[in-house]
Amino acid sequence: VRNRRVKMKRPPIDLFNCPVDGSLLPSGFFRVKCNYKSNLLNPDKCTFLPLSDCAPAEQEKLFVQKLRQCCVLFDFLSDPLSDLKWKEVKRAALSEMVEYITHNRNVITEPIYPEVVHMFAVNMFRTLPPSSNPTGAEFDPEEDEPTLEAAWPHLQLVYEFFLRFLESPDFQPNIAKKYIDQKFVMQLLDLFDSEDPRERDFLKTTLHRIYGKFLGLRAYIRKHINNIFYRFIYETEHHNGIAELLEILGSIINGFALPLKEEHKIFLLKVLLPLHKVKSLSVYHPQLAYCVVQFLEKDSTLTEPVVMALLKYWPKTHSPKEVMFLNELEEILDVIEPSEFVKVMEPLFRQLAKCVSSPHFQVAERALYYWNNEYIMSLISDNAAKILPIMFPALYRNSKTHWNKTIHGLIYNALKLFMEMNQKLFDDCTQQFRAEKNKEKAKSKEREEAWIKIENLAKSNPQVSEGLVVPIAMERDGPEQRNDQPIAWHKSDLPQDIYTTKALETHRHADDMITTQDGL
Repeated sequence: VRNRRVKMKRPPIDLFNCPVDGSLLPSGFFRVKCNYKSNLLNPDKCTFLPLSDCAPAEQEKLFVQKLRQCCVLFDFLSDPLSDLKWKEVKRAALSEMVEYITHNRNVITEPIYPEVVHMFAVNMFRTLPPSSNPTGAEFDPEEDEPTLEAAWPHLQLVYEFFLRFLESPDFQPNIAKKYIDQKFVMQLLDLFDSEDPRERDFLKTTLHRIYGKFLGLRAYIRKHINNIFYRFIYETEHHNGIAELLEILGSIINGFALPLKEEHKIFLLKVLLPLHKVKSLSVYHPQLAYCVVQFLEKDSTLTEPVVMALLKYWPKTHSPKEVMFLNELEEILDVIEPSEFVKVMEPLFRQLAKCVSSPHFQVAERALYYWNNEYIMSLISDNAAKILPIMFPALYRNSKTHWNKTIHGLIYNALKLFMEMNQKLFDDCTQQFRAEKNKEKAKSKEREEAWIKIENLAKSNPQVSEGLVVPIAMERDGPEQRNDQPIAWHKSDLPQDIYTTKALETHRHADDMITTQDGL
């Protein structure tokens, strides 16, 4: 028990060094008199009266003693059935204290503050166990099941009690700031890497309350969150609490005063935008997109660097991630100012043209849904002379060549809207596209004729052997003409090695030992 305590400010009375004769406490605090110091850990020999049964003058001392009683830690992991009676005593004490500070006023007196913070620190601040899931490239946050905290029956009540403590009308930040300091906040933020989503949810609310009540800690909290993000982006690419931290930041950004400080702009450009690069973007993308849009609503001049950064980080081979980028880009366009749209429309629609041409139908479909957005269509209409020449080739070409019929319908809808927008411009783009196509055909024909001419010159050269001239027709040979070529075996085509197969099967068995919630 001693080893797991976190070094915090020492409470006025140590749990393990309190007088053994009960002289510290008013009479009647114990149902059974404590004869030994160890009796504090024995529920059969030492239990406290309920706070409601105690005289008002003695409630504060009893409250302190119950807080110290709850500093005792138990083993839920290796021996879940040990100390069941005392675990229940602690659970009951925590539940009682939650109700006590919720329904009573003037019970959070000055001596209570260090006791509450100490009890929270002893129970919560711990070294998190190594992740049972793979790390690095093998980690899939959508597939790998989290490891739940075994001691959650007690931890949940400690979190609830501490939240009620922070939210109480009697809570005074000026007193609490002596105990809830930078070290406390740093240890609290370290817990966000917990695999248990229930704990991260409580941490999110707790940190948000601390940020709101302790003005002196706000800059430190933002700085430490930045450090977590930097390490996540550039070192580990693995952290369980990114979504929750971004959710807190979304609320913080919403409260930023105008004009935005340079510190906040740097945070957007150097921290939030690089978060788009990480492989596990899908886990926290909704919260990240919300933060970015909040910044643009605060300061529209940030639109150009944000859009250009998104285009810079645009995924090349990961289609689901590309769909996420398209979702976020539409959210940005919903709040963009027309004057800012003009600055980014050309590179933006060049990227949209590539998306429309994507063989992945979900990417093409998501891009074409932009034409169902009324505000985006008004922006396109005002700048059709620039946008239509960029989009027309991709739309026209894929209206005939894309394999998915749904995409054909969406493309026809987009072309129809362009036609209704400006018939003359549409006709000009059609003619220009046909002219470009004819040019391409002419260039292709010229290249073929040039190769034929080179081949004939090579044949007419007496110094070149007939067998060394490779006919151009070879480039157009089908597989049936290449049957005489030696077969190049790939490793995947060869029979599997028996030892490799056995090793892989053993590895699967190790994974199966992890019980999932679905029982798979």
